[in-house]
Amino acid sequence: MVVNDTISDMLTRIRNANLEKHKIVQIPATKTTKNITKVLKREGFIQNFNEIDTPLQNYLIISLKYKGKNMQPIITALKRISKPGLRVYTNHRELPKVLGGIGIALISTSAGIITDREARQAGLGGEVLCYIW
Repeated sequence: MVVNDTISDMLTRIRNANLEKHKIVQIPATKTTKNITKVLKREGFIQNFNEIDTPLQNYLIISLKYKGKNMQPIITALKRISKPGLRVYTNHRELPKVLGGIGIALISTSAGIITDREARQAGLGGEVLCYIW
């Protein structure tokens, strides 16, 4: 299956897996999805991830994180901001704060995909990919 917007596809797969309380989710591996997954792991939104190489396509297997006995997902919401039809860019002075700093905004900068907090410290702007909280 050919997907034009791999980031939206990734966020939708994670959102659906969280709603059904799945332990893992499989995502097609691209450079962008790998970098987003690394940031999610570093920020504590996911437990772990592995890359599976097959002859046809590479996949990322992401282990989702839950808290408590009733398995409340750590990721409560994911929102795509910049889309292929409407790109959203910002400079370092106008970087968004998600829920007053509780959530993160993923920013695609010249230094790679980083959080809004890291971009603010580095003085970098870029494309606002998505909000996660």
